[in-house]
Amino acid sequence: MTATRQILPRLALSPGRAEPGARCLPEEVAVALSFNGTTQAVMMASPADLEDFATGFALTEGFARPEEIESLTPVETPRGIDLQIWLTAEAEARLAARRRRMAGPVGCGLCGIDSLEEALRPPPPVASSVRLGARDCLSAVGGLVDHQPLHDATRAVHAAGFWMSGQGLVAVREDVGRHNALDKLAGALLRQGVAAGRGAVVLTSRVSIDMVQKCARLGAPVLIAVSAPTAHAVRMAEDAGLTLVAMARGDRCEVFTHPQRITPDEAAHVA
Repeated sequence: MTATRQILPRLALSPGRAEPGARCLPEEVAVALSFNGTTQAVMMASPADLEDFATGFALTEGFARPEEIESLTPVETPRGIDLQIWLTAEAEARLAARRRRMAGPVGCGLCGIDSLEEALRPPPPVASSVRLGARDCLSAVGGLVDHQPLHDATRAVHAAGFWMSGQGLVAVREDVGRHNALDKLAGALLRQGVAAGRGAVVLTSRVSIDMVQKCARLGAPVLIAVSAPTAHAVRMAEDAGLTLVAMARGDRCEVFTHPQRITPDEAAHVA
């Protein structure tokens, strides 16, 4: 399998000084996601946890549920990796109908989407009785620090984790792309049989509407991020019943939607 990192030479410059050396950098490769012999999307991604990536991508993009995946085979090619995914006849029929509606090229941000209506389609509503303390939100973010080996080596990738009360972080995935990291996490949870409705997704990135859509399709009731959301992401999270917590840093976080799932405590001040 392709290496996830490479050590490359660099020249460090500072006033009056030039220092040769090397730096560890993350690899990114072209990863094709092919369903029943037809490529649906090509993403630039970190070449790790690719089975998780394919499984999570199929669900969060609305292509297929895990039980509709009959086989999944990563195939290395001279130009990248082809994830060959074979679906049941029912799932393939839905995907074929979607392909027939496509009128133009696929973009990497909203894969396989050809209209404004589909891009902004509301995700399924999230229903869960999960409750977290503000301290839990901050602990979840802080815990990611100890589960990012690729970031520690390169300082150039995102992470997505899943936190559960009494267990902490039960899964973490990294990737050069924030969407890819979330898809890999979704796939890991699905393949491990972890119920997403029982915890919170934690991100090292900002929150855009597609990240909200993916979390809602996964069924996670709480999304916690270290950076800010977009205004549209907040509106979509509100409509979907998703609790959106952002700017979770140090001893403070901000709750934007459905605050009933988050309880303040003396260890954290929630605006």
